[in-house]
Amino acid sequence: MPFINVKMAGPEPTKEQKQKLVEEMTDTMVRVLGKNRERVQIYIETYDASSIGSGGKTLEEIRKEQK
Repeated sequence: MPFINVKMAGPEPTKEQKQKLVEEMTDTMVRVLGKNRERVQIYIETYDASSIGSGGKTLEEIRKEQK
């Protein structure tokens, strides 16, 4: 059973965006790897920008600097 775990910084995607991600990622697993569509599992996790860090700064700080 294939699992795809998507982790991203917020803002939270809409229900419609999540549905589109699930559809397209499932389609890719079926098309590229020949996996059984009914067995593909997709997990979407969204994190607050203050909970993600890179290069010693939170993503929140990085975004502020880019504005």
